[in-house]
Amino acid sequence: MQMTTKLRAALFGLMGLAGLTTASLADSGNVRMTIYKAGFVIGGSGGNGVLNFHGRTYGLSIGGIDYGIVFGGSKTELQGRVSNITRASDVAGVYGAAGAGLALGTGARAIVLTNQKGAVLQLTGKQVGLLANVDLSGLAITLK
Repeated sequence: MQMTTKLRAALFGLMGLAGLTTASLADSGNVRMTIYKAGFVIGGSGGNGVLNFHGRTYGLSIGGIDYGIVFGGSKTELQGRVSNITRASDVAGVYGAAGAGLALGTGARAIVLTNQKGAVLQLTGKQVGLLANVDLSGLAITLK
């Protein structure tokens, strides 16, 4: 009986170490992207960008749809980090957000998004154009 308890404790200890090892393998990279957005009630967005990860550069394709109160058009240039990834393909996925904003001319933009793989995008930049929005939006990122 006592041997079973020791064996169980050892197994739980090994599983805990395996979990720590897996978590410690998560890494981060740098991201730059340009997104064009336009709409009237229903909006769309598209653009491209790059991911720098482990000394390599990967092209990104960006597309999305917005639904709510959307009027106008804008160009947004963002840069920042993507974290909690183990390989470049982890940045690919669907990111969702609810937001509100008003861009008249040039304005600052900051956003944090998470995809289904757990990748976290922390981006800042500038938005240029005439755009008013209160909407739900989805952003899909794929590797080129």
